[in-house]
Amino acid sequence: MIEASELVDNDFLRQYELKIDEHLAKIEYSLQERKIFLTKLIIPEEINSEDFQNDFLATVFKDIEERNLSVVPTSPEIAKFVRKNRKYKRMLPVGVRI
Repeated sequence: MIEASELVDNDFLRQYELKIDEHLAKIEYSLQERKIFLTKLIIPEEINSEDFQNDFLATVFKDIEERNLSVVPTSPEIAKFVRKNRKYKRMLPVGVRI
């Protein structure tokens, strides 16, 4: 499991970052009002697995929830994660369905 302290919200580059050894996993986002649009998931091949991807996304969603933001997943991989993990659907803004 990924520790929240390992996750970095790089607001200058508008991306969440997680460094594993020399590899950098990222989720690019756009922040508008009280909504965060998750636009792109980038995980290097060397560390990419379904378990890692799920842990990474769960950690990012936890941070977003703590910031009391709504989530709009525009990336297909992130939308798939929300469909598989129904507990995150409550974080979608009113009128957004996945």
